[in-house]
Amino acid sequence: MSLEVLDEYKLIDKLEATHELEKEEWIYLLEHQSKEFSEYLFKKSDRVRRENYGTDVFVRGLIEFSNYCKNDCYYCGIRCGNPKADRYRLTEEQILECCKEGYELGFRTFVLQGGEDPHYSDEDICRIIKSIKAKYPDCAVTLSIGEKSYESYKKYYEAGADRYLLRHETANEEHYRKLHPENLSLENRKKCLFNLKEIGYQVGAGFMVGSPYQTKECIADDMIFLHELQPHMVGIGPFITHHDTPFKDKENGTMEETLFLLGLIRLMLPKVLLPSTTALGTIHPLGREYGIQVGANVVMPNLSPVGVRDKYLLYDDKICTGDESAQCKTCLQKRMESIGFNVVTSRGDHKDYKKDIPDRDTKEE
Repeated sequence: MSLEVLDEYKLIDKLEATHELEKEEWIYLLEHQSKEFSEYLFKKSDRVRRENYGTDVFVRGLIEFSNYCKNDCYYCGIRCGNPKADRYRLTEEQILECCKEGYELGFRTFVLQGGEDPHYSDEDICRIIKSIKAKYPDCAVTLSIGEKSYESYKKYYEAGADRYLLRHETANEEHYRKLHPENLSLENRKKCLFNLKEIGYQVGAGFMVGSPYQTKECIADDMIFLHELQPHMVGIGPFITHHDTPFKDKENGTMEETLFLLGLIRLMLPKVLLPSTTALGTIHPLGREYGIQVGANVVMPNLSPVGVRDKYLLYDDKICTGDESAQCKTCLQKRMESIGFNVVTSRGDHKDYKKDIPDRDTKEE
């Protein structure tokens, strides 16, 4: 295909109609981003989101239960190689207390997020999941605890976990090597994501926008991988530096490019659950609102104890570290209502989730 015959507006129409583009088409789109072109995209992405989810914005209660991590990813503030990180772990009782407070506030999804912390065995994680499900059987439990074996993922699922978030960070092999130490591999990251889908989870992937050494080709590879994976959720947000990492002097990603990619993802995956992230709200005071307006439909207020929130710093200047849980929810609710959207505290499953997987209750033990 000759690039000379490509037209960014026609490519957006094609993406809306077919939900897929060739690599060179993705690169062309990304290279021709402009204010006028973005507005054309956003009208379509907003309409597609409304067709699938109306004005509903789903809230997920985020519980950051450990900032210990065995990995040394170069971009991350809680990397094991950062001796200045103030480490903490929540007990099972503390996690359940966060859930109790969240449930009373109306949350029906709890996201247990942490570094890859070997302190918590599979048995620990399964016990925590079962405890949450026993107390709050109408709630969804999402895990975001990194790369595990197929067997471990299966144990968590059988214990009651519903969803798993695992950002792939970049689908370009050369770029992956520049962001991670040698003991981590893109091949295994991808394998984990496909294992999670095979087991039956609602699966979330995603990447950083504007991370060091990222090119338009890298992002094109991300979009192609997401189309191949067909995740139920996609989490993207701008790269933001952390002062105690090797990338401390790199440039941050931008809100404009993040919004542009949110719109493109909405057209590619019309029914996807698409968060407007805390990082987006960190890089611009109205970042989360803008994210919702261009096609996102999930926000994740923090349910972690206030005493540890400023310790889970993946990047600098993270917002809401001093707010109580009720403050976080009330603030987000008002923000969403101010732009004409309705905060929904239900589980908020992916539209086709039940069609995609076998009934958990009918699985052989």
